[in-house]
This record gives sequence, structure tokens and C-alpha cells, in this order.
Amino acid sequence: MAHWANFAAKMLCKGEYPPVCASGITPSGEFHLGHLREILSAEMIHRSCNEWFNDNQIDGESNYVFIVDSMDPLRRVYDFLSPSYEEYIGHPLAFIPAPMPDGEPGPKPKDGGQSYADYYLQDFIFALEQLGIVFPSEGYERIMNHETYEDGEYADFIDLAIGNKEDIRDLIVSESGRELPEDWYPYNPLGSDGSLDGVTVTGYDKPFVLWVDSHGIEGKSDISKAEGKMPWRVEWAARWILHRITCEPAGKDHGAAGGSYDTGIPICQLLYEKMGVEQYQHPDRMVYEWIQLKGRGPMSSSAGISVGPLEALEIVPPEILRYLIARTRMARHIEFDTGGRLFEIADEYERMRDYVSIDTEEEKERRDNMSSRNWEIFEKDCMAIDLSKVDPKTDSSDDLGSVSFRHLSMLAQIKKSDDEVWKSLEETNHISGGPHEGLRDRLGRMRAWVDGPHFPEEAKIEIQTQFDNLESEKLVSGAVKFIHELSDSLEDCEWGDEEIDECIRRAAITTEMQIKDAYSTLYRVILCKSHGPRASSLIFHIGLSKIRSLFGSVQKDSAIEE
Repeated sequence: MAHWANFAAKMLCKGEYPPVCASGITPSGEFHLGHLREILSAEMIHRSCNEWFNDNQIDGESNYVFIVDSMDPLRRVYDFLSPSYEEYIGHPLAFIPAPMPDGEPGPKPKDGGQSYADYYLQDFIFALEQLGIVFPSEGYERIMNHETYEDGEYADFIDLAIGNKEDIRDLIVSESGRELPEDWYPYNPLGSDGSLDGVTVTGYDKPFVLWVDSHGIEGKSDISKAEGKMPWRVEWAARWILHRITCEPAGKDHGAAGGSYDTGIPICQLLYEKMGVEQYQHPDRMVYEWIQLKGRGPMSSSAGISVGPLEALEIVPPEILRYLIARTRMARHIEFDTGGRLFEIADEYERMRDYVSIDTEEEKERRDNMSSRNWEIFEKDCMAIDLSKVDPKTDSSDDLGSVSFRHLSMLAQIKKSDDEVWKSLEETNHISGGPHEGLRDRLGRMRAWVDGPHFPEEAKIEIQTQFDNLESEKLVSGAVKFIHELSDSLEDCEWGDEEIDECIRRAAITTEMQIKDAYSTLYRVILCKSHGPRASSLIFHIGLSKIRSLFGSVQKDSAIEE
């Protein structure tokens, strides 16, 4: 029962070919969080491969390639674009201009303007960098697919596909159930207006594909240049060979009957055979489930159901976003929730991170005596935490420090300035000598979450300065007596979280109040709610004078005197 990334890595590393893990994306518009599952799944397998080689002291190396499908055409005029983009439908994304702030096309790439592909890719690349995926870096390569065409790297595959177009056509028809015309061609040339749409191939005179476009204009495209492209199902198989890809996770639509895997694998095998290669490699089928937005279904940009990677990273620490992927088997869907469920995921991450990092002799002995089942679970937990690191070379315990996600959410609401937060954390010995950069970054994300639309209502806290009389009838019997006793007790308390908690418990015992009623009373008085963060922490960070003033307003309310 190995972790899914470790299981895949073991199979790849023991194979005949060096592991090359790949993922791809089409920069047609805004990206959503669902796109990260493919990318992080492949990248985590890549990391696991290198870990496997190291653990087994084998001289081997994995590579990760990120392929940007910049040669793909613009399919339609999206809602965020001006109607002026109508003229660019069918044009490769690398060759059309990026939109201006008003949605109108900017300067064309050939005139020095930014391309549409680069424009929509830049924020996504920034998000990947925050998640620890940096291009270029050791073992990481980003490939712009239009450049692969421009450099002529696909030319031999295009020629091979054209020479065997009947066989490839029959494969696609039989495997996918799609109908293709008898004159189908495994190459789509650019017409006179730069569009891939409405162009009919009329012949082939290597290296030129002859054509006539929808305007009746005849022309020819050089297959060694970016003057056309292969259809997706053929291109996917060709790039497996070109880039020596051994692993490429894909969404369940590609893995469905008749999907891209069903045609890609046999087309890949056919191309190898025609190349005269007896032993050939291609990725095994590896399918992942969708990421769903809670209460709304699978993420989809076209359906307006999405949270962008940068939007998510504004509120979620990158290691927790990585953990969300790492902890879940690929065959299971992930429900992304920017509300209360985020606390649960963060709690789980912190609990697991702290647990797997324990290295006392007692814990080592306990682990040595684990059953095989429990040991497998422990190893999976270790792997998930390891893969959650933004930088695999750092200790996971340094990722978030000793300040819990919940504790920081409380401070971000109680303290108006960052300096007040750092002072409070120093007073509670959570930090010393000021915050490290990771904690500063984390507080910034927390404040964005607290102040934004996604923060759960039940987690919001507002410290009262005066008792709200409307809460009087919600107080249990003996509440005023308990608050009075606690207020006096706090005056002589050594000001610390544990000491305050002890005062709460003593006051409850003295006034013969159930401990659960004591805590609920405090939440009613302090927050006008039935629950909240750890009560002793709340009181500590509010401060003695402010909390006694608030408690005093309860004592003076004759309506609830007993």
C-alpha cells in the first residue's frame, strides 16, 4: 500500500528507460486549480523517482518536462475578450496578440507585442514557482510547443504520419468511434490568413504540404517550420517519442474508452515500428480525477466554476496546497473548499508534519514494533508530507514553523498590525528574534483570506469591548458568578496560556459550573458566539485590562444578576 507517487516511481525507475515525467497545458485563458492536479501529480512522481534512486543507491536521474501547447488555436471568443478577437479564431495562440486591459487585441507578436500564449502563461508560471516548480532548474524543463515546430523537431514525425495516414486514420476511427473523412490528413496547415480552420490539404511534396483555404487561396506549408501542426491525437503520440516521455498523467476524459490514451498508445507504437525501432517506450495509462469546487462540481473555466491558482495561493500556503494533492489517491476526486474545510486540511497537515518528524528513542522503538499495516500507513504519511515541501531540500518542520494555521487565523483577526502579531507570538514563545520570511508570507496569505469573500462565517471572530445585553438570555445559570470569579482570579494570574486555562478551570470548580458551560459562557461574553478559538489564548492576546473591563460590563448588568 505504497504512496501513489512512490508506487509509480518504483515502476518507472525499474523500467528500461530513464524516467521522464511530463504534463502539459493550453494557455487559452485563465487557469483554474484543477490544472494543478496534472502538473503536481507528474512533478511529485518526478521527485519520487529521484528519491527512489537515492534510497537504493542507484545511479539514475529523472526529468520533468512541462509542455505548453502554444501551437493550439484560439477556439472561440471568450467572455473576457473583445469581439475583435473573432478574426483570430483558429490562429495558434503563440501568434496572436495578448489582450489589452479593455479586452482589445494589443500589438501583434511579430511587431514586438506579447503573444496571447505568453500573456496567459505568466501568472500560471508565477503560481508554479510558489509551489516549488521553477523553470529552468535542475531536472525541470519548460517547452513551448510552437518552438518545437519552428525548430523542425516534429518534421520527421509529420512526414512519417503522412506516409502512414491511412493506418493512423483507421486506428483513430476504430479506437475512438469518431468518423473521419477518407481524405483526412494527420497535418493541419495554416491558411493564407494564419488560421488552421477551413484549410483543405491537396497534396504532399516533401517538405511541403499543399493546400487551399476557405478563401480559395492556394499555398504550401513547410513541415519543418511552424506553418501548421499535427492533430492532437497524433501530436501527443509524437511528442512522447520526441521527448522520451515515460509518464504523463491525464484527466479521466483522456482515459475514458475511445479517449486520447486509446489512440495515442497504438499510434505511438505504429510510429516506432515505421521508424524501424523494435523496442519502444510510451507512458502507461495514468488517469487522475477532477478537482471539484465545494457545492459546485468539477472546476471548469468555460462553466465559470473555478478558483485560479494565484487566487488559491493568496489564501492557502503552498505546502498545504501541495498536501491537498499529495494526500489523495489519483483515482479519487478532490473537493477544494476555501471555507471551514481548509482548517481541517491545515490541522491534518500540521499534525502529520509534527508526527512524522518525531525522532525520540521511544518513538523509534514504537515504530520498530509497528505492524506491517501500520508501518505502510506511516510511510504513506511520511511521503505525503515530504512531497508537500516547496523545497525538497528543506526540513518540513520549517515550512510553517510552530505557529498553527488556526492560531494565526485568530491573531490575524485580533491584531490589526503585523508587528502586534509578532509581539504576541514572541510573548507566547512561538517565535524568538522576530518572524522568519515564511511566517511573514503566511500571515499575508492569512490576512487575505480573513479579509476576503472565502473566509468561513463560523470562523470569524470579533472581540467585544462591552457585553451585549441581547446575549443575556443565552447565558447559563451561574454565568455571572463564574465571570466574576474568573475576573478576580486573572488579576493575580501569571500571564500565560496554560496559567489562564488553569484559572478558567478553577473558577468553574469554585462556582460549581460544568467546564463545557464555562467555556461556552466565555465565548458568549467575548465573541457573542457559542464557540471559538482556544479560550485561554483569546484571553491572553486580548490582555488583562481589556478582558477585565469586558467582564466588568457583565457584572454590572442587573438583568442577569442571580
